[in-house]
Amino acid sequence: MNYIKHLNSIFQIFYLDKRLNPTHVSLYMALFQCWNVNRFPKEFYIDRQEIMSQSKIGSKATYHRCLKQLHSWDYIHYLPSHNPYKGSKIRMLIFDTSSKQVLNKHETSTEQALVPNTNITKQKENITKTKLPKNEFEVIVFFKSKKWPTIEASKFYNHYQAIGWKIGGKIKIEDWHASASNWMLKAKALETKNEVSHKKDNLSTSKQKDYGQPL
Repeated sequence: MNYIKHLNSIFQIFYLDKRLNPTHVSLYMALFQCWNVNRFPKEFYIDRQEIMSQSKIGSKATYHRCLKQLHSWDYIHYLPSHNPYKGSKIRMLIFDTSSKQVLNKHETSTEQALVPNTNITKQKENITKTKLPKNEFEVIVFFKSKKWPTIEASKFYNHYQAIGWKIGGKIKIEDWHASASNWMLKAKALETKNEVSHKKDNLSTSKQKDYGQPL
């Protein structure tokens, strides 16, 4: 049993299942750990106090309710024991990254289609991308953190806001912080160039001329 694929799939399903709350997830992970310690058998016994302690569940009623719900929602098979000297049994359903969920390698009678993870993949891609600034104030704060004046931040914001936050009018900006940093570098280079130009004496010359001679 590939437990990495199993966990990847189960977390994707947890994300999509709106019926679950943190207690369900905590209980499932405690059961998974018990399954893992026992080397992933087909079935295994559990100790209620131990599982409650691992999952941080303080109420017996909450524990039994979540256990039965995980069973009815086809995350596990719960086989309760009415013998006080013998624990209840748990059969973990195997999840992987394929399109099917099966009980175990030994049993393939129960199959359930998993939800495609296309939307989750797209969401992860959107999270990794740097968002555009929410407003001009956010740009001003960024420029001030780089010790640049507010007027320069407003110039940057107004310029790219007017052209739809695109470079050259075609390429969408993916990281506005990088674009702002480039803006500062160009502004600094232009400022340095202007200072040099003003300091230059256009009337000075290295040639010795006789201004007494007629033109």
